[in-house]
Order: sequence, then C-alpha cells, then structure tokens
Amino acid sequence: MSSTQFLGSYTAHSFDAETLVISTQNVTVNLCLLNNGALKVQYLYGNEVALPTSFAVNQPASLAAIHLQETENELFFETENYVVRFQKADSLLVFTTLQGECINQDEKGFGVVRDGSETTVYKQLQPGERFMGLGEKTFNLDKAGSQFVNWNTDQFGYHGESDPLYASVPFFIGIAHNRPYGIFLNNSSKTIFNFGASNNRFSFFQSTTGILEYYFFYTGDVRGVIAQYTALTGRIELPPLWSLGYQQCRYSYYPDTEVLSVARTFREKKIPADVIYLDIHYMQNYKVFTWQGEWFSNPKELIVKLNDLGFKVVVIIDPGVKIEAGYEVYLDGVEKDVFVKYPDGTLYEGQAWPGWCHFPDFTAERTRSWWAGYVKTLVEGGVAGIWNDMNEPAVWGKNFPDITEFDMDGNPSNHKLAHNLYGAQMARASFEGCLKASSKRPFVLTRAAFAGSQRHTAIWTGDNNSNEEHLLLGARMVNGLGLSGMPFNGNDVGGFIGECSIELFCRWIALGAFTPLYRGHTMVNSRDTEPWAFGEEAEDIARNYIGLRYRLLPYIYSAFYQAAQSGLPINRTLAIDFTDDWHVFTPEFQNEYMFGDALLVCPVLPNKNYHKLYLPAGTWYDFYTDEKYEGGKEILFEANKEKQPVFVKAGGILTLQSLVQSTAEAHDATLEVHVYKGLANSFELYEDDGLSIDSATSIRTIHYDGVAAITIGAAEGEFISKWTTAKCFLHGFAADENVLINGEVLSCSTEDYRFVAPVSNFDPFWSGQDESKTVWGLRVCEVKL
Repeated sequence: MSSTQFLGSYTAHSFDAETLVISTQNVTVNLCLLNNGALKVQYLYGNEVALPTSFAVNQPASLAAIHLQETENELFFETENYVVRFQKADSLLVFTTLQGECINQDEKGFGVVRDGSETTVYKQLQPGERFMGLGEKTFNLDKAGSQFVNWNTDQFGYHGESDPLYASVPFFIGIAHNRPYGIFLNNSSKTIFNFGASNNRFSFFQSTTGILEYYFFYTGDVRGVIAQYTALTGRIELPPLWSLGYQQCRYSYYPDTEVLSVARTFREKKIPADVIYLDIHYMQNYKVFTWQGEWFSNPKELIVKLNDLGFKVVVIIDPGVKIEAGYEVYLDGVEKDVFVKYPDGTLYEGQAWPGWCHFPDFTAERTRSWWAGYVKTLVEGGVAGIWNDMNEPAVWGKNFPDITEFDMDGNPSNHKLAHNLYGAQMARASFEGCLKASSKRPFVLTRAAFAGSQRHTAIWTGDNNSNEEHLLLGARMVNGLGLSGMPFNGNDVGGFIGECSIELFCRWIALGAFTPLYRGHTMVNSRDTEPWAFGEEAEDIARNYIGLRYRLLPYIYSAFYQAAQSGLPINRTLAIDFTDDWHVFTPEFQNEYMFGDALLVCPVLPNKNYHKLYLPAGTWYDFYTDEKYEGGKEILFEANKEKQPVFVKAGGILTLQSLVQSTAEAHDATLEVHVYKGLANSFELYEDDGLSIDSATSIRTIHYDGVAAITIGAAEGEFISKWTTAKCFLHGFAADENVLINGEVLSCSTEDYRFVAPVSNFDPFWSGQDESKTVWGLRVCEVKL
C-alpha cells in the first residue's frame, strides 16, 4: 500500500481576519499575511502542531488583515503587490500579479505531497524560469536544471559541483517573465531543492522531516524580495569597523614570537592590517578555552603588544570538548548538563581535533549561556573576536547519530532537525558571550550557518583551493550568500588548500579588496601567503589594493549601514538590478557584481592581459582612467596583474579617506567626494565611533542633481563628525563646465590622481605618466564642512 498522501480537495475554511484556515480531505492549510507583504504558508497533517518559535525567524511577525473573497471555484485575497488564490478543486495555491499574470503556482497534477515523514511542494515550471540563491552554493548563478541539498557538511577541498557545503539557507529567488519572487522553506531538516533537474514540468522543494512551512515574497523586484526575507529572518548588526580592514590568518601562527613578528612586518612594510588570527595551535592539545603554555606563556601580554601595534586578536574555537580527567571545561559541562545525549541519557562521544569529545547542545538556552560565560572570559582577557570552526558539526565519523537528542529551546527533537541549526546556535552563543563581556560590538566568524545566522555572525566559505576555479567560484559564492541575507561574508584570499602562484595571488588580493570580509589564509605545511611572501612586485600590488581598501572605508562602512537597514548586500550580483538582462546569468559574466551602489567589479583570471567583460545598461567609467563606456554590451578590456577591472556607474558617488595603517589610526579629517557625471543620485555617508554598540550616529547626505550641482550636506545626528573638509573630485565634467557645489561655483584646481599607484619598479618602460593608472588633470575643489 502506497504511503503517498495528496492534499485532496477542499472541504471547508474558517477565517479570523488574520489567519485563513483551509481544510482539505487530508491536511489543514494555514495562510497568514505578514505586515511587510510576505505570506506564511503552513501544512499540518493529522495531529501536527506548529512550534511556537523558530530559530531562523527573528521574532514573531506581526500579521496584516486578510480581506477574503470567495467564488464557487476559489478563495482569494489581494495584498499590496499580488493576489493569493486557493483553487478548491485541486487544493492548489496560485500567486498572480494584481493584473492576473502568474508569478508562481503549485503544479496542477501534484501540488503538495506527503510520503512518510517527507513533504514535497511541487511548483509548475514556467518557460525560461531562472532560480538563484540558496546561500552557500557553488554551481552557476542561475540554478535552473539543477538539484541541491541543504545538510551542513565539512567539505574539505570542495569544487564547482560540490553539494552540500558548510551552510544551509533554504531560501531562493525564482524569476519568470521578469517577475522575481522568493520562497523561504522554514524547516531545519535536510531539505532538497530541485529546479527542473531531469524534467521540464515542475520544480520542487522538500523537507525530510518536520512541519512543512514556507514564506512567499513578492514586491516586483529582487531588492524588495531581499528586504522582505531579511525583515523576517533578521539583518546584520553593524560590525566593528576594524573587522572591515585587512585580516591575516594561517593554520597556524605560533609561538607568540612568530605572531608578533608577522604583526611587526606589516607595520615595517607599511601594509595596512587590523586583525591577526590564532588557529588551533594556540590551545593546549586543541582543548577549547585553554592556552598552550609553552608557546603562549602570557596571552594577555601578547594581546597588549598586538593592540599597541594596532592589531585585534581573533581566536578559533571548535565545539568539541575533550573528555579528560581534570579538564575544567569538560568537568563543568558534565556538571551543568550541557552536552548532547542519546535517548538513554548517556552522553554522546565523537572524535575531533582533541580526540574523543562531548559536544554542547547549543539548541538549549542553558548551554548557550554556559558557553557564553567561557567566551566572556576570553574577551575580558583581550581577545577581540571569536572564530567558530568545525561546527557543522564535524566529527571524524562525519555526522552525529540521528538518534542523539537536542533541547530545541524546550521543544525536544533529534539530530535530524538540530543538525543544520548547530553551527548557527554555536555562533549565537559566542556572540552572546562577547556581549556579556563588553559594550563593544561583537565579531564572530563561522563556517557553518543556517538562515538567520546573519544576526550573530559573519561567514566565510570554508576550505577553498588555491586555483583559478576558486578565484571565480569564491566571488560567486560571496554574491550568493549576500543574495540570501548574509552580506558579511568572504573567502580565504589566495585559497586555503594548495600552493598559490604569484599571478593568482596578485589577482586574488586585488579582488579581495572589494569583498565584505577581506582575509588572507592558508593551511599548515603550505608556503607563506602574507602579502610580502610572493616577491617585491606582488608585495607592491598587495600594498596598493589593501591600501585602497582602507581609503574606501567610508564608502564600505556606509554600505554596511545600508545592509543593516535594508538587508541589501554589499556584494550584489548584477541579477539584483539587471534581472531582465540574460547576459548577467551566463557563465561568462555571472561572477561580475556591484560593490555597494557605485562600483562594478569584474573578476578575471591571472596570466591574461585582455579580458572579455560585460557592462550592463548605462554609462560606466574606468575606475583608474575615467575612460567612459556605454553599457549593454561586451567589451575587450586591457588589464594586467596590477589592475583589477573596476568601473564606476555614471552618477555614482564615492567617498574616500586618507591612507591609514589600521582603523585605530586617525585619518586626516579630509573627506574625498568623487562624483561621476551622469544620472541624478544621492549617497548617505554614515558615521559613528565604529566600536560601541550604543554609539551616537550621524548621516551626511551627498546629492548630485544629474547636471552640474552637487550638495554635500551637514552631518545630521548626535555623533560629532570627524570630517572637517571635503575635497570634491569631478569625473567626466568638461574643463570649462561650471559646477555648483553647495550652491556656489567654486574655483577648481587640477590634480594628477591615482586610485592605485603603479608598480613602476618592475616596468622598464614606465615614464612616470602611466595613463592606465592615473587620471590626469582631474578637477578638484575644497569645501569646509
């Protein structure tokens, strides 16, 4: 006898103005409209009861009134942007525009199907439908024709078709007929997403156990879908400013004299940096919350010395707690009853770096509080940030047994529902520990994550490879995470596994300057990958681009503020704003992205001087030369290893500061405002102290009218702006063109200007006037603020 269960036809409905409850022959369907326009869809079978809370949803969403209408064939109601229709005969959900055009609908032949513990929602596949999102996935930007699994996995040395990876974000954006919609499957079990793989009739998403609950988002554009999704699952808190600087890591720096040597070399070579990491060798036999006494005899003194050099210290912490007599953390954990158990009450034991370990149940509030107490001690000792690794959770046997039990905040379940949440809740506990210790903003970096993790942590893309595939793949993964609500993310510059070539390093360190998290890293027993490790020419290129990153911090910090307010990522796949342009989905151009509002970044491979790029519709300026290009077409662009292809959108506004060696060093109080002639535009420059949770803030609006008038507004807010003067740089304006700045025609000087200095020592033909890297005779004027 088949266990397959279809919904059956409609039998009745009830309605209380906020929740529509529809009964069919085999299931109860609950529809709730959220105030932001998203729709919650829930299928309950038999005696199933929905859990009162969700780890992924930020807080219970407020509901909007539903104005239900009924005909003989359907129930329906309008939202601000779309119509929800329930067809009675087949129990199908259909979403249409207000004009009746299909956005998304259940597959007529199947709809929703329960088979044992698995529930699958089949959706009609529309002609030319594209799919993107799902967070940390490799593959192409357009995932049509592929199938994916969400099950957090320690995937060492993954490649372009590896799946699953370390993080699970069961949220995707579908696009048919230029009508982008979003679906978030709010289920933490292993989930499967099929976007028309091996068939041309339907797509589907499936939960392997637990309640089937999903949210539908539609506003008319991708930006609005991201805003709705992140309003539900949460947005980043502004990170500390120092975490946006360059970060240096390796597996591992030890002893303490080597750590200090690396930090001092940065300062001696005048290569800006803010963070140095300590990997697992700082611990005593890999035991968490310990220090290796022989190599790190006085951690507090070491941290003070590093702080004096302008470096923050971030330390790695894995979840496994070594089972060892006399080990305080282990004994305390057993006493406090915080470890994962079997159904018979015995503690689960698994192997990881320290050997046999117990593992905290981070889905329990008491465990998170216990863990946070140890993190608090580290932070009080001077540690500035926490790096959570191995938290898929990874054990040498690959997975916890499914019968292991978890608290799930008072709603007990087993590993099947807890697995994908484990890393997210570990990062949450680490975040809360930082909050207990200090009024400074926490910085937590995680490898494993789930939807909503952006509220507590940044994420990096795990154990990547030092090869050309990963240079481009990394950019695409960063864009995909941003598209899925996790804007603070990055990959290991230079690659973690293998040997990075000089040419590859030069490309990667340049591209990394335009990535939210900018961290160099490599594994044990590999060549050094510090910026000076590849020879003088590569060192100069690294110094240039790391320096450019620091000069761009006012622009980047404002982009982070925008992400915290709206959910819009820092790295933005071109599909966000150019959704109807098929070029941006092609494998050839899918890695290109906007970095903030104004910069178009085009990742390219090493060992090539000419590159085929695609510029979307509009007018674009070469970032280095101001050469102007009309978009909507492919171009052949010349760029050697010194020049990462970057373009500025016409009408774009960039804000830069003077070069500093770390964010602890004060800039010269002169704000550079670069305005590119084109369409009217405004830019909000955000300021605060860069460190405190409750810092005073200010926003300064810079407006360009699209013709010849620029206004640099006053700082509004309680924070006392650190800018006293603005230098306004006019790009693309004629030499005799009168430009009003704050209502006046100001006299302009001309200046030879470089965003990135040429690496002249290695070019025998360089004359001192390399126009590929210099804007000559740029008009500049100063304004008192």
